[in-house]
Amino acid sequence: MCSIMGYLGRSLTAEDLKPFFDRTVSRGPDMQRFASPEGAVLGFERLSIMGLNEEGMQPFSLGGNMVVCNGEIYGFRRTREDLEARGYTFRSDSDCEILLPLYELYGTDMFAMLDAEFACVIYDSKKKELIAARDPIGIRPLYYGCTEDGGMIFASEAKNLVGLVKKISPFPPGHFYSGGQFTRYRDPAEAADVVTDDLETICRGIHDRLVEGVRKRLDADAPVGFLLSGGLDSSLVCAISSRILKKPIRTFAIGMSTDAIDLKYAKEVADFIGADHTEVIITKEDVIKALPDVIHLLGTYDITTIRASIGMYLCCRAIHEQTDIRVILTGEISDELFGYKYTDFAPSAEAFQKEAEKRIRELHMYDVLRADRCISVNSLEARVPFGDLDFVSYVMSIDPEMKLNKYNKGKYLLRHAFAGDYLPEDILMREKAAFSDAVGHSLVDHLKEYAEGRYTDSEFAGRCKLYGHATPFTKESLLYREIFEEYYPGQSEMIADFWMPNREWEGCDVNDPSARVLSNYGASGE
Repeated sequence: MCSIMGYLGRSLTAEDLKPFFDRTVSRGPDMQRFASPEGAVLGFERLSIMGLNEEGMQPFSLGGNMVVCNGEIYGFRRTREDLEARGYTFRSDSDCEILLPLYELYGTDMFAMLDAEFACVIYDSKKKELIAARDPIGIRPLYYGCTEDGGMIFASEAKNLVGLVKKISPFPPGHFYSGGQFTRYRDPAEAADVVTDDLETICRGIHDRLVEGVRKRLDADAPVGFLLSGGLDSSLVCAISSRILKKPIRTFAIGMSTDAIDLKYAKEVADFIGADHTEVIITKEDVIKALPDVIHLLGTYDITTIRASIGMYLCCRAIHEQTDIRVILTGEISDELFGYKYTDFAPSAEAFQKEAEKRIRELHMYDVLRADRCISVNSLEARVPFGDLDFVSYVMSIDPEMKLNKYNKGKYLLRHAFAGDYLPEDILMREKAAFSDAVGHSLVDHLKEYAEGRYTDSEFAGRCKLYGHATPFTKESLLYREIFEEYYPGQSEMIADFWMPNREWEGCDVNDPSARVLSNYGASGE
């Protein structure tokens, strides 16, 4: 995980920008470098993952053009060979060095050609402008704003831009910026065709594409580890990886000291696949103490994102402090594709599909944001196999009638796709528990109790009125919003709203994002 910055304007220099760029040095602790081509400034902070020697340090340059990129480009070796056959030479083993030759050949059309998780800024020396782009799901972060001198600035995180611009905006996933305009080059939520194959054919398609998505993400020149909650998604990523690598993998689970739900399931999975497994145990005091830091690193006030981030952040902090691991594989993005507990209440297949499209397009503000920040702030790189573009496009194209919960088991297609000896049967068929709840029901209870003690009822009612956008509706949400405003004053529109079940559906009109409040939660938390 690296950090990038790009500016084009009349007044700011690298020296001016450095204090702002230093705010994300944990994303790229190995080396920092600026370049200043003709009025522009490009900054790069490196976490060495591919091409570990100094030749892999950015910005890269070619014929006057320059690029900084935070990304992983899959299949880059084959592309590199094709470029070498065209006469290009490379000085490093970095995957991102192929970007400038591709830009020289294809211009902005190249972004749609990439199989990658990336955010990049290119300085075009002929046009004297910045070109920026972000991957279709938004797995790699990028923000932008206009500076007082009328310039444009891009940066990996919102915290880089606080104090530099009046309004900070998330760069829209699947878009590139050129000539002062944003252009969408790919929408992964949009299905071009509908797949209406039989169940077994579809499940083979799911299986093969997810295995390939995992395989791509195991390619690293630095040590790789795995977050293992004991739920279906992370367990599948670990089981698939173990098969591919044919050796014990290193897995990590987090739990409260009193009532962690998932630790026993994570250990069961780890034992089953022969993993080198570590448990990280946290307390109420750890949770409350971490809260301000978590909101600062996230740049959100969203309730479910913050709840789920505390355990993830503390787990990754332990990995950073106690191991040499640099890359972490996680299980995010499965729910958006195959359904949450609340999507069991979808009134129709069309409604299910529309909800999935909405969630995929908003991922960069919620689960993907959580994974990126909690991992990168601890100088690790997140990789998300369920976010593989081929996999996402395929699942989104499956006839939504088949994705509805007609099987008395949520996410049945994914479970059936990996039936056999990947996982113990009780893990494969275990009902979903929300990650923040599974770390321990008490985690959320401690947070609610802490918030309850901060405000009287009259103080709560009065303070909520201060916020017109995403108005807090519980004392917990007010507490998070007030901490958020300390770090990101007036920037609430970076997040569309609170992540909540679809209140328009019967059974989903609730005031808490946790699946625990839904009538169909059942055995999920056992």
